[in-house]
Amino acid sequence: GFAILLMLLYIWFRFELQFGLGAVAALFHDVFLTFGLIAILGRLGKLEFDLKSVAAILTIIGYSMNDTVVVFDRFRENLRKYKRMPLAEVIDMSINEMLTRTIITSFTAVLALIALALFGGPSLYGLSVIMLFGILVGTYSSIYIAAPVILLWGVKRSDDAAEPLKPADARR
Repeated sequence: GFAILLMLLYIWFRFELQFGLGAVAALFHDVFLTFGLIAILGRLGKLEFDLKSVAAILTIIGYSMNDTVVVFDRFRENLRKYKRMPLAEVIDMSINEMLTRTIITSFTAVLALIALALFGGPSLYGLSVIMLFGILVGTYSSIYIAAPVILLWGVKRSDDAAEPLKPADARR
């Protein structure tokens, strides 16, 4: 919990509070789903929760946070470049620009982890399966969890206050 608080403070310092909230939401998503996988596979007798599992979860946290920061950096760059463009369009454009890089990076890691799961033996199986799942979920959450949180909370642009997304009923 303390480490996540420090990550929130770091992202808040480097970007804005909205970005930190999005990153922490994505991080909770990744860790929660990974613990769910461990619980399900543990009940089936396919996986044990041991020190390798803890190492895999910590690696997933680092990977997810790094991927989220890279995506956020593109958001911030495009927010400065396109000051008049609506926030939703800037986020959509930024995600499209980063999608190829994110997919290629994740795919490379996934290939290595599949090889570890298949040929690493029983000692590396749990670690590789947890990390494989975590990288897939972490890649997903950087785009589909963190970005919508920023869209909901709004972002401060120039000297104007942050403009949160209005509910659909309020626009009419």
